[in-house]
Amino acid sequence: MLDHVSLRVADYDRSKRFYEAALAPLGFVLGMENDSGAGFRKASIPAFWVKQGDAVQTPVPVELGSDCGGPAVHVAFAAVDRQSVDAFYHAAIGAGAQGNGAPGLRPQYHANYYGAFVLDPDGYNIEAVCHKQEP
Repeated sequence: MLDHVSLRVADYDRSKRFYEAALAPLGFVLGMENDSGAGFRKASIPAFWVKQGDAVQTPVPVELGSDCGGPAVHVAFAAVDRQSVDAFYHAAIGAGAQGNGAPGLRPQYHANYYGAFVLDPDGYNIEAVCHKQEP
């Protein structure tokens, strides 16, 4: 449905390093870097970009762990399995993210919705999600 998404970030180098670490467990690599920014890809074409600029000022969640609540910007990345969601969360936290919903089932969305949420260096709500039923 979408071809690519880009976020304006306050500190390009910091965000590029963050996303290189956080998205690696989901199979993303830095696929292109130019004057426009850094593009991360799983396939041949970068689908997620970070670009230097004024970050969108987003409100801080009233209560951390509120999953989709709080920041105005929310990007969810598909994960192939629940272990990848867990790995994303731990990699993102290790790269400086703030937790905004530990890995786990979210039955309020559907019975197999397994997601994890973090706030990136600009306060954007970034998620990894797997919709598959685990055996």
